Amino acid sequence: MNGRQLPLILALGTTQTLAWASSYYLPAILADPIARDLGVSSNWIFAAFSASLVISALLGPRVGRQIDLVGGRPVLSASNLTLAGGLVLLGFTYSIPMLVAAWLLLGIGMGFGLYDAAFAALGRIYGDAARRPITGITLLAGFASTVGWPLTAWGLEAIGWRNTCFAWALAHILIGLPINFFMLPKVAGAKATVATSTKPHIPIDRTMVLLAFAFAAAWSVTGAMAAHLPRILESAGATALQAVAAGALIGPAQVFARVVEASVLARYHPLFSTKLACVMHPIGAAIVALGGGAAASVFAIFHGAGNGVLTIARGTLPLAIFGPQNYGYRLGIIGAPARMAQAAAPLVFGLLIDIMGSSILIVSSALSLSALLALSLLRKQPPGTERA
Repeated sequence: MNGRQLPLILALGTTQTLAWASSYYLPAILADPIARDLGVSSNWIFAAFSASLVISALLGPRVGRQIDLVGGRPVLSASNLTLAGGLVLLGFTYSIPMLVAAWLLLGIGMGFGLYDAAFAALGRIYGDAARRPITGITLLAGFASTVGWPLTAWGLEAIGWRNTCFAWALAHILIGLPINFFMLPKVAGAKATVATSTKPHIPIDRTMVLLAFAFAAAWSVTGAMAAHLPRILESAGATALQAVAAGALIGPAQVFARVVEASVLARYHPLFSTKLACVMHPIGAAIVALGGGAAASVFAIFHGAGNGVLTIARGTLPLAIFGPQNYGYRLGIIGAPARMAQAAAPLVFGLLIDIMGSSILIVSSALSLSALLALSLLRKQPPGTERA
């Protein structure tokens, strides 16, 4: 990670932390107080949140294509404005239609501003050398929940959930927008590029399908665990305290795994580290099956480590296989099924947990292993043979 990359890594790491903390991680703290204030079930908030994730998935290819053409500066700056607008609308929400509108706007902002957009921006700047910067920003943004949840909880207690939304919106205007606008380089000749561009033809070939399936399977597990981990661990025999303590280990495990990816695993092809990440969750599940609730923390460490590397792989593996040409657009296509699976997973797994209890880990492990199988079916090509 050279000195010229470091300022941009710190900048994007900061704005990614802000974006994740004020959107994806918001419902975990605010869903119940919003529901009480509106007099509705918290299921409405989570349903609107899931719809926002679907919106961000559908926008992925278009956003990636735009970044390929004009760079990340205008797109990520627009994400700050859009997320701020969604948060302000959420703060003024007094009805279900306003709630849905606010989350749809937040979904657009997430489509413009979360990892896939940041990865595409780095691919546009650094090309084949983007692996280290991608790893760098995920190292910083890995603390989004660690920072975001306490800040949101503190805001809830001190100023109420509405003013907390307004405060996050203000942070986007005063912190996120200036950083994205002034730190990301302007692309020369962007207007001319847009005027003369034609939509690239990206064949949905065997490699694309296998990658899309692998990430969708893996990220459905991530989405499910983010929503239900304490409940699953308690059904496996853990106490409430053990389950909460285990959940607190996921963030540090993610960051530690990303440090390992940036150092030890950086010498290997990203396919190797991605395969390794896919087996971590099943190993943790097997340990819980043998050790019961007492092994809850071990499971959390294995799951968190695998998830930490998978986040990086979502950006680095397509880049390593296909190269930087049309990278953002391709990333959006590959990532769309993963985002939709991540949106559906909390509901689907919630229903299955009612039936299966902790045996749901069999399902999540099977999904992780199916992702591993898809990655194993990828043909090993010499560098450049799969490049579009």
